[in-house]
Amino acid sequence: MTTFGTVSINGLDIFYREAGSRSNPTILLLHGFPTSSHMFRNLISALADRFHLVAPDYPGFGYSSMPTVDEFDYTFDHLTEVMAGFIAAIGLNRYSLYLMDYGAPIGYRLATQHPEQIETLIVQNGNAYEEGLGDFWEPMRAFWQNKTPENGDRVRQALTSKGTKWYYTTGVRNLENLNPDTWTLDQALLDRPGNIDIQLALKYDYQSNVRLYPQWQAYLRQYQPPTLIVWGKNDQGFLVEGAYAYKRDLKNLELHLFDTGHFALEEDGDAIADHIHRFLTTHVVENTKLTTSNK
Repeated sequence: MTTFGTVSINGLDIFYREAGSRSNPTILLLHGFPTSSHMFRNLISALADRFHLVAPDYPGFGYSSMPTVDEFDYTFDHLTEVMAGFIAAIGLNRYSLYLMDYGAPIGYRLATQHPEQIETLIVQNGNAYEEGLGDFWEPMRAFWQNKTPENGDRVRQALTSKGTKWYYTTGVRNLENLNPDTWTLDQALLDRPGNIDIQLALKYDYQSNVRLYPQWQAYLRQYQPPTLIVWGKNDQGFLVEGAYAYKRDLKNLELHLFDTGHFALEEDGDAIADHIHRFLTTHVVENTKLTTSNK
């Protein structure tokens, strides 16, 4: 059974979903844009019998606090600081990281700051390589170079109902597989007064993530976390080349591509859950048993 909680971090209420016994291996689920922990609702239910799952909403997303851009510095560094406080507050010491979209830059910051806490990585359409950034990113790159109203308006198109639906529907096999509640809920939260300014601030700061790619790649090479990649190969924003690029730096890598788009869990959640179950049983559960038996 999934429970729904809130914890106070630096004066902010951080909402999170939690399921499974804390005696089981933990998976920290970090959501993407333009969604929230809601994207993990089905995955949590599918894995809660064997794993402990925690999925927070970042400030400005989902049901967490949404201070204005004048009250809170919306950067990925700052979101990571809040997430680090959240991890400490709920008492997570060792966990696997599920990295998706915005969850990747937040998760890789956490991993490089505290590599001793990371058991495995599960990467789903989350970039750490420039190969994953295609033509879709040209308006964003122009916005990074010059924050003119014209460039801002081009980025703002991704925050409309048409743009939000595009993230869910582009590249999928069958539109009838998709629940429209997903993009409808996301858009309702984006349409809150002041939220567009929050999203534009994060879009502008995304350039800081690209500058950190070499540092994250160095982390992967040095620490070699067992990594499972489950990627919607038809994603036009996070290209499949970004999935293949992980092969350069990781020796213990398992890669699975799915014939779907950005939100691969919507069409292929059952298959992804099966891969995670098997992967973590091998790399976390069995390793824990082996370590315990050797003591």
